[in-house]
Amino acid sequence: MLIITRKKGDSLMIGDDIEITISKIDDGSVKIGINAPKEIVILRKELYEAIKNENKQAINIDINLLKNIKRD
Repeated sequence: MLIITRKKGDSLMIGDDIEITISKIDDGSVKIGINAPKEIVILRKELYEAIKNENKQAINIDINLLKNIKRD
């Protein structure tokens, strides 16, 4: 993990086309702006994990349904 210090208004680049800008710093929280191409999905980690778990459960249900199909 890279740890980097930035001040309000400072930015950092990820690759050539993703820019992260620090827009506000308050007690215990930081607001960031993300400028990235539209085709890049940006999610909060907790939402990403929730979607990942939902997808995993859906796959498990589909596999179990397929196992229960009787063959003629």
